[in-house]
Amino acid sequence: MNSKIQKDIKELVAEQVISKDTASKIESYYLSKQSHSSNRLFTVFAVLGSTLVGLGLILILAHNWDDFSRTLKTVFAFTPLIMGQAIVGYSILKNKSVTWKEASGVFLFFAVGASIALVSQIYNIPGDLSSYLLTWVLLCLPLIYLLKSNALVLLQIVFMTSYACSLGYFSGNETPWVYLILLVSLLPHYYKLLKQKKSHNITSILNWLLPLSFVIVIGAFVREDGDFGFLIYVILFGLLYNIGKMPFFNNQKLRRNGYLVLGSLGTVYMLLLTSFNWLWKAVFDSKLNFNSQAFYIALTLFCLTLVLLIYSYSKKWIRNFNLFQYAFIFFTLFFIISLVNTGLPVILINLLVLILGIMAVKIGADTFHFGVLNYGLLIITALIACRFFDTDMSFVLRGLLFVGVGIGFFLTNYIMLKKQKTLKR
Repeated sequence: MNSKIQKDIKELVAEQVISKDTASKIESYYLSKQSHSSNRLFTVFAVLGSTLVGLGLILILAHNWDDFSRTLKTVFAFTPLIMGQAIVGYSILKNKSVTWKEASGVFLFFAVGASIALVSQIYNIPGDLSSYLLTWVLLCLPLIYLLKSNALVLLQIVFMTSYACSLGYFSGNETPWVYLILLVSLLPHYYKLLKQKKSHNITSILNWLLPLSFVIVIGAFVREDGDFGFLIYVILFGLLYNIGKMPFFNNQKLRRNGYLVLGSLGTVYMLLLTSFNWLWKAVFDSKLNFNSQAFYIALTLFCLTLVLLIYSYSKKWIRNFNLFQYAFIFFTLFFIISLVNTGLPVILINLLVLILGIMAVKIGADTFHFGVLNYGLLIITALIACRFFDTDMSFVLRGLLFVGVGIGFFLTNYIMLKKQKTLKR
């Protein structure tokens, strides 16, 4: 325990501010907290250590691989797998600590991947990267619930995302539907963490990693009619933002709410991207196929987001108007308008981005949140910068605009800082 804390406790006892019994309880609390912290750190190093050991063994074998006979190669291929299973079985049967389970689970995870790869190489079994990754994650999926391992969940998300990207973007351009099943299979573990450990670091990481994985993979579901891809991403970011505004996530610190941050940043990015006139003429000025997979995905996402929005209203979670929550609806309307006129949506999107920036500034000023305030100013600045490239304004006028925005940054932050100091007095 920190010597300063101990000194303060002794001083409080000496001044009869607290009793000796209370002092001992405080000391016990800090000691237990320190113990939990060291255990978590030890778990992290154990996971890293088992990962490095597993990779090191693979490298050692790879260096001398060509000198071994096929029988010896097969033995080496299965040895890490058997060792990993033995250690995991020991950890479960003896009900060992979290550190044991996390480390043994990670070791077995990589042992499974190494064994599959080695056996395939030894016996020349054909296959591509996507099928290899899918087999790997399917075999290791039960380990998450057998060991209750958080490290395995992170590895599972990373590798199933890699599988979906390999299948959807690189090899064969196929739709990775199995990715959705794998994602759903992780939800029970994730839900348990949300209920029992909502403020823990692992839950915060998953609050970022799960939506980020889905954002990366969703493009793999748009095989043809990529025109709907812009609409799909805007609606998806709207869904993530509305999930992030649910009280369970919204009441946490912003850095723990990946849904809200990704939804907001993604919405602004997509709106800025589609605020260029040339994009609408080049991409959207064509006949759309409304009987395509991309259209049905966009329709499904829109219905889900709309249902969530209505549900939030019914639960009275939405009390103040927040344009970010409705941006996907406006963009969908603009997308429909573009079927008849490609010029009007550009004007409307620019106006929407400007209003979003102003609203973010207002929210930041009302809540005295400098991050949100400057985020709103950055949105406005980004919009001006985008118009810098596709307008015929003179360089003098463009320069004056940037000077004006810079002065606005300084004055807004200065005024809010002064107001905050006044309220504290």
